[in-house]
Formats: sequence, structure tokens, C-alpha cells
Amino acid sequence: MLKWVLVVVALVLITGLYRDALSRHLRLGRLPGDLNFRFRGRAYSFPFASTVLLSLLAWLILRAI
Repeated sequence: MLKWVLVVVALVLITGLYRDALSRHLRLGRLPGDLNFRFRGRAYSFPFASTVLLSLLAWLILRAI
């Protein structure tokens, strides 16, 4: 189980580092259904549609294997 936790942490770290590139090229985080707003000078992002799209893509890839 420790291996899976390390994999998840590594994926979150890599995704966080390349977030700008992913949003620029793949439009992740800017799809209809993704909420982005500013409140008291801070930016908040809730990428609901991007999460569903990536989950569906991962499911399709795993089903094909």
C-alpha cells in the first residue's frame, strides 16, 4: 500500500508542476463545468469537468489493457 501512496503523491506533484502547460495545451481546468473564481485576492479552482474527463480516459485505458 505504501507504493500506491508514493505513486499518488508523485503524480500529484508532477501534475502540480506542469499545471500551466497542461491547461495551455489540453485546456484542462478551463472546460465548461470547471469553476474558477477569485475571493479576497486568492484564486480558487474546482476542475469538476476535467476530473470527470480524466477519470473516463483512465477507465477506458484500463479497460483496454
